Amino acid sequence: MSSGIGAAKSGKVVAFPGKSAKERAGQVGFDRQELQRILDLYGRMVTAGEWRDYAMDFDRHAASFAAYRRTAERPNARVEKRPSLRNKQGIYTLFGEHGQVLKRGSDLSNVLAPMERKLVKSVD
Repeated sequence: MSSGIGAAKSGKVVAFPGKSAKERAGQVGFDRQELQRILDLYGRMVTAGEWRDYAMDFDRHAASFAAYRRTAERPNARVEKRPSLRNKQGIYTLFGEHGQVLKRGSDLSNVLAPMERKLVKSVD
């Protein structure tokens, strides 16, 4: 089999460079449903003018999603998934702008509830 452009058309799956398979196997990440829930909230907060940028970080202990009002600032909110806390305080933690813990739990929807409340506007 040849390398280059022809190899790309063959359907061969190539591992993303930078980390070995052993390092990637132990990495914590968000599954599709979790990420969909977080990005749905992010999109609504962008529409409301609250957030403008985000960053994600994944390592072997935790996965985190941080939302920023401006890129150069500290995160306005950060959601962390830490599987080691599953049987203790809950797998998810919501941190505020100054690093304070706003909510912990095992249900992502409940943990994101304080951010959802910011979207609720009073109707005259």
